[in-house]
Amino acid sequence: MQNQSISIAIVDDHTLFRSGLAILLAEFDEIEVMFEAMNGIDLQTKINQHAEVQLILMDINMPVMDGFAATKWVKANHPNVHVLALSMLEDEKAIIGMLKAGAGGYMLKESTPTDLLRAIKVIIDKGFYVNELVSGRLLVALKDDGVKPTFSDRELTFLQHCSTELTYKEIADLMNVSPRTVDNYRESLFAKLNMKSRTGLVVYGIKNNLINI
Repeated sequence: MQNQSISIAIVDDHTLFRSGLAILLAEFDEIEVMFEAMNGIDLQTKINQHAEVQLILMDINMPVMDGFAATKWVKANHPNVHVLALSMLEDEKAIIGMLKAGAGGYMLKESTPTDLLRAIKVIIDKGFYVNELVSGRLLVALKDDGVKPTFSDRELTFLQHCSTELTYKEIADLMNVSPRTVDNYRESLFAKLNMKSRTGLVVYGIKNNLINI
């Protein structure tokens, strides 16, 4: 990528943030901002005029069409275009929701331009990036060392339910087991994958095609 710029788009309903971010990123020789959009519908109109776009910086909370719906649309209609979610909040449900929609990463808006540039480059090169500040020990989950742990059918069922908004108690009810048993599933997966967050489990499941999206 040293000799080729990365073509991006910025989708955010806050004009000052969107324009300011475009100006900041334009300072990097590696980045070319192709267009800005105020929501998912605006994005749909403009992306068809910019087939060269490689990555979209996607806000989550937007009127008309939010980041979840817009990301799903992008991955359905432009599957080769990467999406990097941008949010003000470190929210577990939002992280999981955007990853399930097809985003390749999740960054906080308070991140520095340099950190954002690094995330963009990683997604373009590797297809996936999640900020450690948001996700904890995801480097282990995303590391492909050729050694895959084995899981029981019940652990895989539990993992699938983790990608929903169900509480652990609701998962237990759905699986017809006690909350203690669900705790055991969770702790077993934490131990096998060397992580400590539900988000980490979901990211691992998505990355390794263990979760049906």
